[in-house]
Amino acid sequence: NPYFEVIGALVSRSRVFQLRHLDDNDVLTLLQRAIHDPERGYGKLKIKADEDALQHLIHVAGGDARNALNALELAVESTPPDAEGDIHITLDVAQESIQRRAVLYDKDAEAHNDTISAFIKSVRGSDPDAALYWLAKMLYAGEDPRFILRRLLILAGEDIGLGDPMGLVVASAAAHAFDFVGLPEGIYPIVEATLYLSTAPKSNTATAYFKAFQMVEDEGITDVPQHLQDATRDAKALGHGKGYQYPHEDPNHFLPQQYLPRPLLGTYFYKPSGQGYESEVALRLQSWREAQRKALGITQTTDVPELSQATIEDIKHKHKAGG
Repeated sequence: NPYFEVIGALVSRSRVFQLRHLDDNDVLTLLQRAIHDPERGYGKLKIKADEDALQHLIHVAGGDARNALNALELAVESTPPDAEGDIHITLDVAQESIQRRAVLYDKDAEAHNDTISAFIKSVRGSDPDAALYWLAKMLYAGEDPRFILRRLLILAGEDIGLGDPMGLVVASAAAHAFDFVGLPEGIYPIVEATLYLSTAPKSNTATAYFKAFQMVEDEGITDVPQHLQDATRDAKALGHGKGYQYPHEDPNHFLPQQYLPRPLLGTYFYKPSGQGYESEVALRLQSWREAQRKALGITQTTDVPELSQATIEDIKHKHKAGG
């Protein structure tokens, strides 16, 4: 794909054409031409190809002309002529020449990216049947199972989240199990993780982090409130940690004290989705926030707006680049 492999300035000055795989009639035409063309094919030989043999070559080639022609070449070159000089390509011969259906899938090219994208979007979209189909295509084509598991781990945190916290546990366990088992039995934990995540409640509220990052980047980092500072160093001289209340001293293990810098009190980055387990989180958090507002005299609150996907991707890149 030139949009991935070629710099944008050069692509913008180029004409880009998308080449699609051939249909069955196209492949049949190429096979017949190769059989009958005396200059660029086997037209000088007496070749008889059965209809079911040609259909097998077409089906297993998967729209790839090179696969079909290579199989025909192997069939012709490995079949001795009969007493009359005929080379008879039967279904058995065709099956020996090309035994496994070709899949358009290059681990470093567009088909690879498109297939993993379809897989992840199917899991995210709660369609286990589609997810299994794209998973099967990837494994059939020889994709590294660890690559698939890495993507499932990311999805578990990004798209399942607190909708079902076990999603990340299941994905992690699948990755761990595969390292112990390998193929072919390692397929089972991959499938279990795929089905679990496909059918789990979905929540992408982990993106709340990027709102906080954006605020830090835009407004700078404020000082840590004194009562939250580390009390193990110079506590008496500088007052570090003075006034901190230990939540576990309360019967409910919660005390409504200040944790954000004072200018940010009442600022909410995280908004529970209400999906699955997170619906319980929403009720609990609502009670805690109400108690905190009352105790600290917070009269105004701000729900930080959601960020665009483009902004989130930009922030991710900053983490990868080390800031």
